[in-house]
Amino acid sequence: MHNDVISSLQVRPLQHKSMANASKNQSNTPSRKKDNINMAANENLISGYYGENVFGTEAQKKYLSKEAIKAIAEARKGGKPIDIQLANEVAEGMKEWALSKSCTHYTHWFQPLRGTTAEKHDSFFEPVGEDTGVEKFSGKSLVQQEPDASSFPSGGLRNTFEARGYTAWDPSSPAFIMEKAGVKTLCIPTIFVSYTGEALDYKAPLLKALALTRKAATEVCKYFDPKVSDCAISLGIEQEYFLVDAAHFHLRPDLMLAGRTLVGSSPAKGQQLEDHYFGSIPNRVLAFMSDFEETSHKLGIPLRTRHNEVAPAQFECAPQYEEANLAVDHNSLLMDVMESVADRHEFKVLFHEKPFKGINGSGKHNNWSIITNTGVNLLSPGNSPLENLQFLTFFINTIKAVYDHADLLRASIATAANDHRLGANEAPPAIVSVFVGDTLEQVLNQFEGDNSGKAKASKAGSIKIPNIPEILLDNTDRNRTSPFAFTGNKFEFRAVGSSDNCASSMTVLNTIVGHQLNKFKAEVDELIKGKKPMKTEEAIKTVLRGYLKDSKKVLFGGNGYSDEWVKEAKRRGLNNIKSTPKALEAYLSKPSFELFVKNGIFSHKELEARTEIRFENYILRLQIEGRVMNEMVENHIIPAAINYQKRLADNVKTLLDIGQAKSSLKAQTEIITRISELVNKLYAANNAMTAERAKANKIDDAHKRALAYCDKVKPLFDEIREYSDSLESIVDDQEWPFPKYRDLLNGCR
Repeated sequence: MHNDVISSLQVRPLQHKSMANASKNQSNTPSRKKDNINMAANENLISGYYGENVFGTEAQKKYLSKEAIKAIAEARKGGKPIDIQLANEVAEGMKEWALSKSCTHYTHWFQPLRGTTAEKHDSFFEPVGEDTGVEKFSGKSLVQQEPDASSFPSGGLRNTFEARGYTAWDPSSPAFIMEKAGVKTLCIPTIFVSYTGEALDYKAPLLKALALTRKAATEVCKYFDPKVSDCAISLGIEQEYFLVDAAHFHLRPDLMLAGRTLVGSSPAKGQQLEDHYFGSIPNRVLAFMSDFEETSHKLGIPLRTRHNEVAPAQFECAPQYEEANLAVDHNSLLMDVMESVADRHEFKVLFHEKPFKGINGSGKHNNWSIITNTGVNLLSPGNSPLENLQFLTFFINTIKAVYDHADLLRASIATAANDHRLGANEAPPAIVSVFVGDTLEQVLNQFEGDNSGKAKASKAGSIKIPNIPEILLDNTDRNRTSPFAFTGNKFEFRAVGSSDNCASSMTVLNTIVGHQLNKFKAEVDELIKGKKPMKTEEAIKTVLRGYLKDSKKVLFGGNGYSDEWVKEAKRRGLNNIKSTPKALEAYLSKPSFELFVKNGIFSHKELEARTEIRFENYILRLQIEGRVMNEMVENHIIPAAINYQKRLADNVKTLLDIGQAKSSLKAQTEIITRISELVNKLYAANNAMTAERAKANKIDDAHKRALAYCDKVKPLFDEIREYSDSLESIVDDQEWPFPKYRDLLNGCR
């Protein structure tokens, strides 16, 4: 028997008394202890402790034979199975390493379809007598475990009474030691599948998609360099996030339960001056950053960059590029590390895509490329991209893949949270387009029309300033409004949400590119071997020009926020899908089924199940938001407004009783009247929202229920917020029950 040890997140209950007391002085940031974190390790170079909690190559040398190390490397690169004898040796070495680091337990660390990681801890200890025992860990325990699968999202693949599921070791992602609250646990990255073999996680389909692209890219590379025997998918994930003080966080039911502020009036100073962007990092935040970076470096997460983002209280960190599977694992691990370390600094990290209205949201910018085993970046143009046919091959095929499957890419990043972000405050719009820059657009135009074109990309210009070294200009600028932008030697998928698991978008991107490369090779080979055989170079150019002609409508280098682009995109036939329920329909289209099933990424059943899970997740998110909003309105906002209104009414009555003229009480009476108007409207809108939720919940079909929440329930959130925010601007500051935006956005200093 296996108990379900994945329990619900426990949230500190809202204490009405402490909230009332704290609200009296909420404009002041709570005082915090200083220098409460031991940063002594930072006196050493990062290289001195980097990866010390990872069972990587260096650790393996101390605990494993050359044969075992070779077996792990072959499994990582080529997917070759590890036999049980070597698995036993790896398990023994991994156990000895973990015990030397004071670990007592191990876990199969996986990524189920609920948005967070999962783990079930088992002890190395095994009793062998009444008062004796040993630490044991076998190859069987390393390779496979059986966590309870019944309570994880399955989209109908599993019944609640069918509990069996399996985690299976992924040797391509090294084991690591996670420390929380002084407790160290050996974590073994795994996939998660059902008893009947269907994938129940993000990792399994990602591995399949990466294998598809690697193989397809390798085959195409042989046209240009027969020495290429493998390719790797390179990925660097930039992570944006907000920080709020933990005390303020626990006084906001919406932040605690929904991850975003459901109400809140814009502060006098938001991000208008943009003085926070790249500004000096606040001391308290810098201590937090340094702490989580040190923990991350010990876990082998190659963080390189940290800075303030545009919105107040918003920040970003970014790693060195890695192989895509490891990059996705590291990003999920990084989020866990950041949340854990934040507790030590009395912060809360907000990964929600739009935690605050009226200022920037947060995303994950996925920087994607393909690298050969000979060290060539296939998306690096070089000095003469027009003559670099290999670059153009992968460049144009990627553009064609995005054009053909734009709606699927949009679906891959569709969530209730990301819907708030797309198209607002420096996030890309919901219209999927590709930015390549003026120089490369000119090169593409010439390549399409001129077989013998010799034009080169213009040499990078320079900026010359006295006493400053020469600054070279890139051939392409960066376009922040583009969802899919070429940035010199990689594509940057900017539309991915900050809380999302990047495996979702990377599975789609690599599937469509791998599929497109296979299609390209088949067409080129057909021309080479046809009735009128073409030379290889001629066949490649012919096929590429056809692709370019078909797909250039997706190229756009202008302002993605403009109304003109919305009209132009419609004229070009590009869809503008603004809501998740509509976007997810792309997964259920016939071309999508054919794409995923043909390439072995998902079965028909798995794809339907995953889409069902995403519809349900959308519904549940809005359902939670509706319930929290209902509670905040009825239990906090309306009572606060009425209390303030009563104070004003008592004041009016007192003044009239002492003979004050009614005409001199105009301000008080107008405010009293305005409060009554807003309270009545707020009450009515809140009741309407509750009624619409009740109607939506009666709809059996998840897709139709999601549409009802989107079209009927969600619009009432905005109406409720409008009335609440108006009351916030009127009601006495000391009466208002929640920390305001000015406190939340400045509380991390």
